Amino acid sequence: MNWTEAAAAVNQAGSILVVTHVKPDGDAIGSMLGLAIALREMGKKVDAAVDGGVPDYLQFIPQQETVLGELNQGQWDLMISVDASDEPRSGDAGGYGREHSTVVINLDHHATNTMFGNIHLVIPEAVAASEIVYDFLVKMGKPISKSVATALLTGMVTDTMGFRTNHVVPRTLEVVHQLMLAGGPLVDVINRTLVSKPLSDIMLWKEVFPSVEYKDGIISAVITPENLQTVELRDMTDAGLVSTLVTADEVMIAVVFKVQPDSKVELSLRSKIGYDVGEVAFKLGGGGHKAAAGATVDGTLDEVKAKVMPMLAAVVKQGNLISG
Repeated sequence: MNWTEAAAAVNQAGSILVVTHVKPDGDAIGSMLGLAIALREMGKKVDAAVDGGVPDYLQFIPQQETVLGELNQGQWDLMISVDASDEPRSGDAGGYGREHSTVVINLDHHATNTMFGNIHLVIPEAVAASEIVYDFLVKMGKPISKSVATALLTGMVTDTMGFRTNHVVPRTLEVVHQLMLAGGPLVDVINRTLVSKPLSDIMLWKEVFPSVEYKDGIISAVITPENLQTVELRDMTDAGLVSTLVTADEVMIAVVFKVQPDSKVELSLRSKIGYDVGEVAFKLGGGGHKAAAGATVDGTLDEVKAKVMPMLAAVVKQGNLISG
């Protein structure tokens, strides 16, 4: 692992840009802000950017107001891309940043990482990019402040679905323990990211539940632009529905088809232990983890369903063979 080279790049840089992946989740924003805050505490001039900015439910994280929702000016000695498995995944902000940065550090935990950039901190065994940021700060001798701990805890909690995924190991909880000792509010983070929901999410579910279908271990639902308009939501989201659908005892895989207005369908995928939806997402041009992944596929809803459902059925069959 290139810890020494990465630390040297940070120490030599006067200006640093930190970016993450489009449609950011808790680990994307948590790792980006955790690293950005720590670098600022080290006296660095730091910009943080992600297309569209910070989602509403993550705006409790310290310094979230400093995150740029678009990037069209600036020049940096160093760019650090966090939680993005490939260059397109970091969107317009990442593209602009790479073109206007001297050195690029690729910090990620996805097994499908394409190893872009000049320096690689890619550790597929890590449960979250936030865990790698924690290790990087420790190796640089940077004390973890409460603000940094809050951001990194957010990443750890959300990417493990509350420590319920099969890649959680004793070391995961050791890192969480250290973040709590630094002042990270674990219970508050869990409540804000996994428990609390606005009423609009529940009303969206009400609109979508008539579309729910189940067959042979796979449950699906469809969200249309009209559903979002009915509940006055502007951005395409499933409001956490896919994570709820997969909790049914008979379900091995859950998929939510989110119909876009431009002949594309966005997929959210979740699975039980032993069933790898990450590989399906990767084949469709997306990415993620074995138990949680996503992709955007060209075509109508019927066309995308016809392509995706047999792939998911094959995963269920393969999972059954392995477990049997």
